[in-house]
Amino acid sequence: MSDVTLTIRNQRGLHARAAAKFVKLVGEFEAEVMVAKDGQEVSGLSIMGLLMLAAAPGDTILVSVAGADEQAARQAITELVENKFEEN
Repeated sequence: MSDVTLTIRNQRGLHARAAAKFVKLVGEFEAEVMVAKDGQEVSGLSIMGLLMLAAAPGDTILVSVAGADEQAARQAITELVENKFEEN
């Protein structure tokens, strides 16, 4: 299992469209992804869970990845978040 701390950089935070992109990306890998913020942890495959984190611009999230595609999944998730969910 590996963890990465990421800062939400897009203008509107982890909103519905960004959460949908996150979930779609996670689904492409053979890995379990968990996302945590302020002590609350949710599955990276749950749009509703991600929305409940209410991650705003500038907030940090902790992404934990485990499984066969662990490294590739962690890298792809990092790129998605750092590229502002391809929104800006």
